[in-house]
Amino acid sequence: MKKMISKLLGVMLVMAMVFSLAACSSKEPAKTTDTGTKDTSTTEDKTSEEKTVKKVGVAMPTQSSQRWIQDGDNIKKELEALGYQVDLQYAEDDVQAQVSQIENLINNGADCLVVAAVDSSALVNVLGEAKNNNIPVIAYDRLLMDTDAVSYYATFDNEGVGVAIGTYIEEKMELATAAADGRTYNIEFFMGSPDDNNAVFLDNGIHKVLDKYLDSGVLVCQSGQTTFDKTNTLRWSQETAQKRCEDILSGFYGDGEHLDIAASAFDGLSYGISAALVGAGYTPGDGWPLITGQDAELMAAKNIISGSQSMSIFKDTRVLAEKAVTMVQAVLEGKEPEINDTTTYNNNVKTVPSYLCTPVAVDIDNYSEVLIDSGYYTADELK
Repeated sequence: MKKMISKLLGVMLVMAMVFSLAACSSKEPAKTTDTGTKDTSTTEDKTSEEKTVKKVGVAMPTQSSQRWIQDGDNIKKELEALGYQVDLQYAEDDVQAQVSQIENLINNGADCLVVAAVDSSALVNVLGEAKNNNIPVIAYDRLLMDTDAVSYYATFDNEGVGVAIGTYIEEKMELATAAADGRTYNIEFFMGSPDDNNAVFLDNGIHKVLDKYLDSGVLVCQSGQTTFDKTNTLRWSQETAQKRCEDILSGFYGDGEHLDIAASAFDGLSYGISAALVGAGYTPGDGWPLITGQDAELMAAKNIISGSQSMSIFKDTRVLAEKAVTMVQAVLEGKEPEINDTTTYNNNVKTVPSYLCTPVAVDIDNYSEVLIDSGYYTADELK
Protein backbone atom coordinates (compact mmCIF):
# COMPACT_ATOMS: atom_id res chain seq x y z
CA MET A 1 0.00 0.00 0.00
CA LYS A 2 2.78 2.41 0.92
CA LYS A 3 4.59 1.52 -2.32
CA MET A 4 1.44 2.32 -4.34
CA ILE A 5 1.02 5.69 -2.65
CA SER A 6 4.66 6.44 -3.24
CA LYS A 7 4.33 5.65 -6.95
CA LEU A 8 1.22 7.87 -7.24
CA LEU A 9 3.02 10.75 -5.57
CA GLY A 10 5.93 10.29 -7.96
CA VAL A 11 3.68 10.38 -11.01
CA MET A 12 1.91 13.52 -9.74
CA LEU A 13 5.25 15.22 -9.13
CA VAL A 14 6.44 14.44 -12.68
CA MET A 15 3.16 15.75 -14.17
CA ALA A 16 3.45 18.95 -12.14
CA MET A 17 6.95 19.51 -13.51
CA VAL A 18 5.78 18.89 -17.08
CA PHE A 19 2.94 21.43 -16.76
CA SER A 20 5.32 23.94 -15.22
CA LEU A 21 7.76 23.58 -18.11
CA ALA A 22 4.95 23.86 -20.69
CA ALA A 23 3.67 27.06 -19.09
CA CYS A 24 7.15 28.57 -19.13
CA SER A 25 7.75 27.62 -22.76
CA SER A 26 4.49 29.30 -23.85
CA LYS A 27 5.86 32.68 -22.86
CA GLU A 28 7.91 34.54 -25.50
CA PRO A 29 11.52 34.73 -24.32
CA ALA A 30 12.77 38.19 -23.47
CA LYS A 31 14.82 39.74 -26.25
CA THR A 32 18.17 41.29 -25.59
CA THR A 33 18.98 44.65 -27.12
CA ASP A 34 22.33 45.73 -28.49
CA THR A 35 23.12 47.30 -25.13
CA GLY A 36 22.59 44.01 -23.31
CA THR A 37 19.36 45.04 -21.58
CA LYS A 38 16.20 43.03 -21.94
CA ASP A 39 13.48 44.24 -24.31
CA THR A 40 10.29 43.99 -22.28
CA SER A 41 7.95 45.28 -25.00
CA THR A 42 4.87 43.19 -25.69
CA THR A 43 2.36 42.83 -28.49
CA GLU A 44 0.09 45.15 -26.56
CA ASP A 45 2.83 47.80 -26.53
CA LYS A 46 3.21 47.51 -30.29
CA THR A 47 -0.54 47.80 -30.80
CA SER A 48 -0.50 50.93 -28.68
CA GLU A 49 2.27 52.38 -30.83
CA GLU A 50 0.30 51.67 -34.00
CA LYS A 51 -2.65 53.55 -32.58
CA THR A 52 -0.51 56.70 -32.28
CA VAL A 53 -0.34 57.07 -36.09
CA LYS A 54 -2.22 60.29 -36.83
CA LYS A 55 -5.06 60.31 -39.35
CA VAL A 56 -5.63 63.24 -41.71
CA GLY A 57 -8.84 63.63 -43.68
CA VAL A 58 -8.59 65.54 -46.96
CA ALA A 59 -11.80 66.76 -48.62
CA MET A 60 -11.42 68.05 -52.19
CA PRO A 61 -14.24 69.49 -54.33
CA THR A 62 -13.95 67.68 -57.68
CA GLN A 63 -11.85 65.61 -60.04
CA SER A 64 -13.31 67.37 -63.09
CA SER A 65 -10.48 69.92 -62.95
CA GLN A 66 -6.87 68.88 -63.37
CA ARG A 67 -5.65 71.17 -60.64
CA TRP A 68 -7.77 69.56 -57.89
CA ILE A 69 -6.45 66.13 -58.81
CA GLN A 70 -2.92 67.47 -58.49
CA ASP A 71 -3.74 69.18 -55.20
CA GLY A 72 -5.13 66.00 -53.69
CA ASP A 73 -2.30 63.81 -54.94
CA ASN A 74 0.39 66.22 -53.71
CA ILE A 75 -1.12 66.58 -50.24
CA LYS A 76 -1.61 62.84 -49.82
CA LYS A 77 1.90 62.01 -50.98
CA GLU A 78 3.58 64.56 -48.69
CA LEU A 79 1.50 63.66 -45.63
CA GLU A 80 2.16 59.95 -46.09
CA ALA A 81 5.87 60.66 -46.42
CA LEU A 82 5.68 62.18 -42.93
CA GLY A 83 4.05 59.00 -41.58
CA TYR A 84 0.43 60.15 -41.45
CA GLN A 85 -2.51 58.01 -42.53
CA VAL A 86 -4.47 59.90 -45.20
CA ASP A 87 -8.07 59.54 -46.33
CA LEU A 88 -8.55 61.58 -49.54
CA GLN A 89 -12.12 62.24 -50.70
CA TYR A 90 -13.56 64.02 -53.77
CA ALA A 91 -17.14 65.30 -53.74
CA GLU A 92 -17.51 65.89 -57.51
CA ASP A 93 -19.05 69.30 -56.79
CA ASP A 94 -21.91 67.69 -54.85
CA VAL A 95 -22.48 69.73 -51.71
CA GLN A 96 -24.27 67.04 -49.72
CA ALA A 97 -21.72 64.45 -50.77
CA GLN A 98 -18.97 66.58 -49.26
CA VAL A 99 -20.95 67.03 -46.04
CA SER A 100 -21.29 63.25 -45.76
CA GLN A 101 -17.62 62.71 -46.56
CA ILE A 102 -16.51 65.08 -43.82
CA GLU A 103 -18.89 63.45 -41.34
CA ASN A 104 -17.33 60.09 -42.18
CA LEU A 105 -13.82 61.47 -41.80
CA ILE A 106 -14.74 62.73 -38.32
CA ASN A 107 -16.40 59.44 -37.34
CA ASN A 108 -13.42 57.45 -38.61
CA GLY A 109 -11.12 59.22 -36.18
CA ALA A 110 -9.46 61.99 -38.19
CA ASP A 111 -7.01 63.98 -36.10
CA CYS A 112 -6.96 66.89 -38.57
CA LEU A 113 -9.02 67.95 -41.60
CA VAL A 114 -7.91 69.70 -44.79
CA VAL A 115 -10.95 71.05 -46.63
CA ALA A 116 -11.34 72.66 -50.06
CA ALA A 117 -15.04 73.39 -50.04
CA VAL A 118 -17.61 72.91 -52.76
CA ASP A 119 -19.85 75.39 -50.93
CA SER A 120 -18.51 76.41 -47.54
CA SER A 121 -21.87 77.79 -46.38
CA ALA A 122 -23.17 74.20 -46.38
CA LEU A 123 -20.33 72.99 -44.16
CA VAL A 124 -20.98 75.12 -41.08
CA ASN A 125 -22.71 72.37 -39.08
CA VAL A 126 -20.35 69.54 -39.96
CA LEU A 127 -17.33 71.73 -39.24
CA GLY A 128 -18.95 72.49 -35.89
CA GLU A 129 -18.87 68.74 -35.25
CA ALA A 130 -15.14 68.76 -35.99
CA LYS A 131 -14.61 71.55 -33.47
CA ASN A 132 -16.65 69.70 -30.83
CA ASN A 133 -14.33 66.74 -31.35
CA ASN A 134 -11.23 68.97 -31.03
CA ILE A 135 -10.24 68.36 -34.65
CA PRO A 136 -8.29 71.26 -36.18
CA VAL A 137 -9.42 72.31 -39.67
CA ILE A 138 -7.18 73.75 -42.39
CA ALA A 139 -9.04 75.61 -45.14
CA TYR A 140 -7.35 74.78 -48.43
CA ASP A 141 -7.38 77.37 -51.24
CA ARG A 142 -11.03 78.27 -50.56
CA LEU A 143 -11.88 80.09 -47.35
CA LEU A 144 -14.40 78.33 -45.09
CA MET A 145 -17.05 80.93 -44.38
CA ASP A 146 -19.33 81.62 -41.39
CA THR A 147 -17.62 79.28 -38.92
CA ASP A 148 -15.18 79.55 -36.03
CA ALA A 149 -14.13 75.92 -36.56
CA VAL A 150 -11.45 76.78 -39.12
CA SER A 151 -7.98 77.05 -37.61
CA TYR A 152 -5.81 78.19 -40.51
CA TYR A 153 -6.02 78.97 -44.22
CA ALA A 154 -3.53 78.08 -46.98
CA THR A 155 -4.14 79.76 -50.32
CA PHE A 156 -2.75 81.93 -53.06
CA ASP A 157 -3.12 85.69 -52.88
CA ASN A 158 -6.53 85.71 -54.56
CA GLU A 159 -6.84 89.47 -54.88
CA GLY A 160 -3.28 89.33 -56.21
CA VAL A 161 -4.49 86.88 -58.88
CA GLY A 162 -7.08 89.43 -59.98
CA VAL A 163 -4.51 92.23 -59.95
CA ALA A 164 -2.17 90.11 -62.08
CA ILE A 165 -4.93 89.45 -64.63
CA GLY A 166 -5.91 93.13 -64.72
CA THR A 167 -2.30 94.24 -65.01
CA TYR A 168 -1.70 91.84 -67.90
CA ILE A 169 -4.67 93.32 -69.78
CA GLU A 170 -3.49 96.85 -68.96
CA GLU A 171 0.03 96.24 -70.24
CA LYS A 172 -0.73 94.13 -73.32
CA MET A 173 -3.43 96.50 -74.56
CA GLU A 174 -1.35 99.55 -73.57
CA LEU A 175 -4.33 101.04 -71.78
CA ALA A 176 -2.29 103.74 -70.06
CA THR A 177 -1.79 105.56 -73.38
CA ALA A 178 -5.02 104.52 -75.08
CA ALA A 179 -6.99 107.67 -74.27
CA ALA A 180 -4.28 109.91 -75.70
CA ASP A 181 -4.14 107.76 -78.82
CA GLY A 182 -7.93 107.66 -79.19
CA ARG A 183 -8.10 103.90 -78.75
CA THR A 184 -11.00 102.05 -77.08
CA TYR A 185 -11.59 98.34 -76.50
CA ASN A 186 -14.64 96.18 -75.87
CA ILE A 187 -14.33 93.95 -72.80
CA GLU A 188 -16.53 91.34 -71.13
CA PHE A 189 -16.03 89.79 -67.70
CA PHE A 190 -16.39 86.10 -66.79
CA MET A 191 -15.83 85.68 -63.08
CA GLY A 192 -15.85 82.73 -60.66
CA SER A 193 -18.46 81.00 -58.56
CA PRO A 194 -20.54 83.03 -56.07
CA ASP A 195 -20.20 80.27 -53.45
CA ASP A 196 -16.39 80.56 -53.56
CA ASN A 197 -15.10 83.51 -51.57
CA ASN A 198 -11.89 83.48 -53.61
CA ALA A 199 -13.89 84.58 -56.64
CA VAL A 200 -14.90 87.78 -54.87
CA PHE A 201 -11.31 88.63 -54.00
CA LEU A 202 -10.23 87.92 -57.59
CA ASP A 203 -13.00 90.12 -58.98
CA ASN A 204 -11.94 92.92 -56.63
CA GLY A 205 -8.35 92.61 -57.83
CA ILE A 206 -9.28 92.86 -61.52
CA HIS A 207 -11.45 95.92 -60.97
CA LYS A 208 -8.79 97.55 -58.81
CA VAL A 209 -6.72 97.76 -62.01
CA LEU A 210 -9.35 98.17 -64.73
CA ASP A 211 -12.14 100.32 -63.25
CA LYS A 212 -10.35 103.56 -64.09
CA TYR A 213 -10.34 102.54 -67.77
CA LEU A 214 -14.03 101.62 -67.63
CA ASP A 215 -14.74 105.00 -66.05
CA SER A 216 -12.73 106.88 -68.71
CA GLY A 217 -14.31 105.00 -71.62
CA VAL A 218 -11.08 103.36 -72.76
CA LEU A 219 -12.71 100.04 -71.90
CA VAL A 220 -16.32 99.54 -72.97
CA CYS A 221 -18.51 96.68 -71.77
CA GLN A 222 -21.23 96.41 -74.40
CA SER A 223 -23.35 94.09 -72.27
CA GLY A 224 -23.12 96.44 -69.29
CA GLN A 225 -22.39 93.41 -67.11
CA THR A 226 -19.45 94.49 -64.97
CA THR A 227 -20.50 93.76 -61.37
CA PHE A 228 -19.89 90.39 -59.75
CA ASP A 229 -23.59 89.63 -59.35
CA LYS A 230 -23.87 89.79 -63.17
CA THR A 231 -20.55 88.21 -64.17
CA ASN A 232 -20.19 85.26 -61.73
CA THR A 233 -20.29 81.67 -62.98
CA LEU A 234 -21.75 79.08 -60.64
CA ARG A 235 -19.34 76.20 -59.90
CA TRP A 236 -16.85 77.76 -62.32
CA SER A 237 -18.76 75.91 -65.07
CA GLN A 238 -17.32 75.87 -68.60
CA GLU A 239 -20.76 75.18 -70.07
CA THR A 240 -22.33 78.09 -68.20
CA ALA A 241 -19.57 80.46 -69.34
CA GLN A 242 -19.97 79.32 -72.95
CA LYS A 243 -23.75 79.85 -72.90
CA ARG A 244 -23.40 83.30 -71.34
CA CYS A 245 -20.72 84.28 -73.86
CA GLU A 246 -22.93 83.09 -76.73
CA ASP A 247 -25.80 85.21 -75.39
CA ILE A 248 -23.55 88.27 -75.05
CA LEU A 249 -22.11 87.90 -78.55
CA SER A 250 -25.52 87.44 -80.16
CA GLY A 251 -27.17 90.16 -78.09
CA PHE A 252 -24.58 92.93 -78.05
CA TYR A 253 -22.05 92.29 -80.80
CA GLY A 254 -24.27 91.87 -83.84
CA ASP A 255 -23.89 95.35 -85.33
CA GLY A 256 -20.23 95.38 -86.22
CA GLU A 257 -19.01 95.47 -82.63
CA HIS A 258 -15.98 93.31 -81.95
CA LEU A 259 -15.04 91.72 -78.63
CA ASP A 260 -11.43 92.65 -77.88
CA ILE A 261 -10.92 91.32 -74.35
CA ALA A 262 -12.44 88.45 -72.39
CA ALA A 263 -11.41 88.84 -68.77
CA SER A 264 -11.78 85.25 -67.58
CA ALA A 265 -11.10 84.13 -64.02
CA PHE A 266 -10.39 80.45 -64.78
CA ASP A 267 -9.05 78.31 -67.61
CA GLY A 268 -12.25 76.24 -67.70
CA LEU A 269 -14.27 79.39 -68.36
CA SER A 270 -11.77 80.35 -71.07
CA TYR A 271 -12.42 77.09 -72.94
CA GLY A 272 -16.14 77.90 -73.00
CA ILE A 273 -15.49 81.47 -74.13
CA SER A 274 -13.25 80.23 -76.97
CA ALA A 275 -15.92 77.79 -78.13
CA ALA A 276 -18.52 80.56 -78.16
CA LEU A 277 -16.21 82.84 -80.14
CA VAL A 278 -15.57 80.17 -82.77
CA GLY A 279 -19.32 79.60 -83.01
CA ALA A 280 -19.79 83.33 -83.60
CA GLY A 281 -17.26 83.36 -86.43
CA TYR A 282 -14.11 84.53 -84.65
CA THR A 283 -10.85 82.90 -85.80
CA PRO A 284 -7.73 82.47 -83.63
CA GLY A 285 -4.94 84.69 -84.93
CA ASP A 286 -7.29 86.95 -86.91
CA GLY A 287 -8.86 89.52 -84.61
CA TRP A 288 -8.98 86.95 -81.82
CA PRO A 289 -9.66 88.61 -78.44
CA LEU A 290 -7.19 88.68 -75.57
CA ILE A 291 -8.41 85.89 -73.27
CA THR A 292 -7.12 85.47 -69.73
CA GLY A 293 -7.36 82.49 -67.38
CA GLN A 294 -6.23 80.94 -64.11
CA ASP A 295 -4.54 77.68 -63.04
CA ALA A 296 -2.32 77.09 -66.09
CA GLU A 297 -4.00 73.75 -66.81
CA LEU A 298 -2.32 71.55 -69.39
CA MET A 299 -4.96 72.37 -72.00
CA ALA A 300 -4.65 76.09 -71.21
CA ALA A 301 -0.87 75.92 -71.60
CA LYS A 302 -1.32 74.25 -74.99
CA ASN A 303 -3.86 76.93 -75.95
CA ILE A 304 -1.38 79.65 -74.98
CA ILE A 305 1.21 78.07 -77.25
CA SER A 306 -1.30 77.75 -80.12
CA GLY A 307 -2.59 81.30 -79.63
CA SER A 308 -6.21 80.61 -78.64
CA GLN A 309 -5.63 81.81 -75.05
CA SER A 310 -3.43 84.76 -74.16
CA MET A 311 -2.39 83.98 -70.60
CA SER A 312 -3.14 82.11 -67.42
CA ILE A 313 -2.24 82.53 -63.78
CA PHE A 314 0.11 79.75 -62.67
CA LYS A 315 -0.62 78.64 -59.11
CA ASP A 316 1.95 75.98 -58.33
CA THR A 317 -0.12 73.40 -56.46
CA ARG A 318 3.09 71.76 -55.25
CA VAL A 319 3.89 74.89 -53.25
CA LEU A 320 0.37 75.20 -51.87
CA ALA A 321 0.23 71.51 -50.93
CA GLU A 322 3.57 71.79 -49.16
CA LYS A 323 2.34 74.78 -47.16
CA ALA A 324 -0.86 72.99 -46.15
CA VAL A 325 1.13 69.93 -45.09
CA THR A 326 3.42 72.01 -42.89
CA MET A 327 0.31 73.52 -41.28
CA VAL A 328 -1.08 70.05 -40.56
CA GLN A 329 2.22 68.89 -39.11
CA ALA A 330 2.48 71.96 -36.89
CA VAL A 331 -1.01 71.71 -35.40
CA LEU A 332 -0.67 67.96 -34.79
CA GLU A 333 2.61 68.58 -32.98
CA GLY A 334 1.09 71.37 -30.90
CA LYS A 335 3.04 74.11 -32.66
CA GLU A 336 2.08 77.36 -34.41
CA PRO A 337 2.29 77.08 -38.21
CA GLU A 338 3.98 79.75 -40.31
CA ILE A 339 1.56 82.44 -41.52
CA ASN A 340 2.10 85.66 -43.45
CA ASP A 341 -1.35 87.28 -43.32
CA THR A 342 -3.43 88.00 -40.23
CA THR A 343 -5.81 90.70 -41.45
CA THR A 344 -7.21 89.94 -44.93
CA TYR A 345 -9.38 86.85 -44.72
CA ASN A 346 -12.39 87.38 -42.50
CA ASN A 347 -15.05 84.66 -42.85
CA ASN A 348 -17.82 86.69 -41.19
CA VAL A 349 -17.06 85.05 -37.83
CA LYS A 350 -13.32 85.42 -37.44
CA THR A 351 -10.23 86.61 -39.26
CA VAL A 352 -8.46 83.40 -40.18
CA PRO A 353 -4.64 83.29 -39.89
CA SER A 354 -3.43 82.59 -43.42
CA TYR A 355 -0.44 81.83 -45.57
CA LEU A 356 -0.60 83.35 -49.05
CA CYS A 357 1.45 81.85 -51.87
CA THR A 358 2.43 84.04 -54.83
CA PRO A 359 0.76 83.55 -58.26
CA VAL A 360 2.65 84.01 -61.55
CA ALA A 361 1.26 85.21 -64.88
CA VAL A 362 2.16 82.85 -67.76
CA ASP A 363 2.00 83.62 -71.48
CA ILE A 364 3.79 82.76 -74.71
CA ASP A 365 6.89 84.65 -73.62
CA ASN A 366 7.61 82.82 -70.34
CA TYR A 367 5.69 79.52 -70.38
CA SER A 368 8.85 77.48 -71.02
CA GLU A 369 10.69 79.01 -68.08
CA VAL A 370 7.77 78.90 -65.66
CA LEU A 371 6.13 75.60 -66.59
CA ILE A 372 8.82 73.42 -68.15
CA ASP A 373 12.00 74.52 -66.38
CA SER A 374 10.24 74.16 -63.02
CA GLY A 375 9.30 70.58 -63.85
CA TYR A 376 5.57 71.26 -63.68
CA TYR A 377 5.10 70.03 -67.26
CA THR A 378 7.47 68.35 -69.67
CA ALA A 379 8.09 69.65 -73.17
CA ASP A 380 6.48 66.49 -74.54
CA GLU A 381 3.30 67.12 -72.54
CA LEU A 382 2.95 70.55 -74.11
CA LYS A 383 3.28 69.31 -77.70
